[in-house]
Amino acid sequence: MNTAPICIVRHGETDWNKRGVLQGWLDVPINDLGRRQAHALAQSLADAGLSAVWTSPLVRANETANIVAAHLHLPPPSIHAGLKEKNFGAVQGIPKDELAELNPALLAQIVRRNPAAVFVGGESMDEFADRVLAAFDEIAGLCGGSRVLVITHGWVMDVVTRHLHGLPRSAVLHMKRKNGECLWLDREHAHH
Repeated sequence: MNTAPICIVRHGETDWNKRGVLQGWLDVPINDLGRRQAHALAQSLADAGLSAVWTSPLVRANETANIVAAHLHLPPPSIHAGLKEKNFGAVQGIPKDELAELNPALLAQIVRRNPAAVFVGGESMDEFADRVLAAFDEIAGLCGGSRVLVITHGWVMDVVTRHLHGLPRSAVLHMKRKNGECLWLDREHAHH
C-alpha cells in the first residue's frame, strides 16, 4: 500500500471563532485573518507536492480550500460531506460565555475537548467518528498514492488525532488545533 501523506488542516478563522461561538454545522464565513491564514498556509505548502484539495462543504472550510487551491494552481477542491464539523445540536450558535451561564458543566466538557459531551439534537461521538473515519478511508482510496490536502474542522482533527495515536474515542485531548494548523498523516493511519 502506498503511504503518501495526507495533510489535514483546520479552516481559517471566522468571527465566531474569535467570539467563542460554537459553530458546528452552522455556515459562517472566514474573516480577514482567516483569509490571511489561508494564504499563509498555501505559501507554506508550495513545495509539498500536493495534487488535490478536499474540503468540508461548510463555507469556512470551503473558502479556505479555494484560496489554497487557487494559490497552488490545483483543481477546484472536491467536497466531501463526511468532513463536516461535529453537529453540536441545540448549542450551535451559542457563545461560550452564555453557555457558561446556561450549562457550565457542558462548557467545561467542550473546552476540554471531551468526546463524551452530549449535545441534544446533535451527533453522538460514535456517529461522528464513524462518519469522519469513513470519509478519510474514501479519500485515501480515491487519491491513490498522491499527496492531498484536506481542509476541515477542529473536532474532525481530534477524531483523526485519537485514531492516529491509537487512543480510544473517549480519550480527552487537552489541546485545540489552531486555525490553519496542519496535521500530516500517512495512508496507513487514514484507515480504521
